[in-house]
Amino acid sequence: MVEDSRFEGPSDGESALKESSRIEVRRCFMNLRYPLWHVTEGRIYSCEFTQNCRAPLWYDKKILLDDCHINGVKALRECDDVTVKNTTADSPEFIWKCRNLNIENLSVEYSEYPFFEVDSAEIKKLKLNGKYSFQYCSNIQIDDSVLDTKDAFWHSKNVTVRDSVINGEYLGWYSENLTLINCSIKGTQPFCYCKNLVLKNCTMENCDLSFERSTVFAEINGNIDSIKNPLSGKITAASIGEIIMEETVADKSKTEIILLKNNDAF
Repeated sequence: MVEDSRFEGPSDGESALKESSRIEVRRCFMNLRYPLWHVTEGRIYSCEFTQNCRAPLWYDKKILLDDCHINGVKALRECDDVTVKNTTADSPEFIWKCRNLNIENLSVEYSEYPFFEVDSAEIKKLKLNGKYSFQYCSNIQIDDSVLDTKDAFWHSKNVTVRDSVINGEYLGWYSENLTLINCSIKGTQPFCYCKNLVLKNCTMENCDLSFERSTVFAEINGNIDSIKNPLSGKITAASIGEIIMEETVADKSKTEIILLKNNDAF
């Protein structure tokens, strides 16, 4: 047990609790870099990691973070079996190349490329502000979250998002098996070059040039500003501002487009 302690000193100090196991850390102030590398079975409660605490958790296994404040760059990387609860983070490059995550009530104030190459995660009540999130991730489930992030889910595979708000440009490009259910989607040029994209009971706002060269099955409540060159599938909406089918795609497209208001099909 380590509690009510401060880790600080010369700027080149590092690795205070490296290679620990079955360790519990409570109410500690981490102001030096690399404090918790190669930790196995660590439980960390009510701790603060400052901006000077660079890369605080790497190569860890079976880690719990609860009621923590994480401010150091590159906070979690190459970790397995991580639970994060009731925590705030202001950390560029937050959570990279980690596996088997369980996240609930996490607020990320600003981050670039958060959740990069994450594999297998269950995420609830995430509030994210950043950009390039969830790129190259796989096997992710996200519920009841608010994501303010451009270029989210690029090259992702097997991701499901439910009951969430997603604000950001260029959403989901090059994704495979991306499913959004009961979601509010905002931002230009979403869902291009997707494979097996599914939208159920979603709304789309300021979404122009949507679904370019994608295979898509979409049920949209309300309007879609414009659709461009979808490859195949079925798109249902109350109204669509513009349907753009260029000659190079028009003859090959196998997309059914249905307007519910007029019960028209294209």
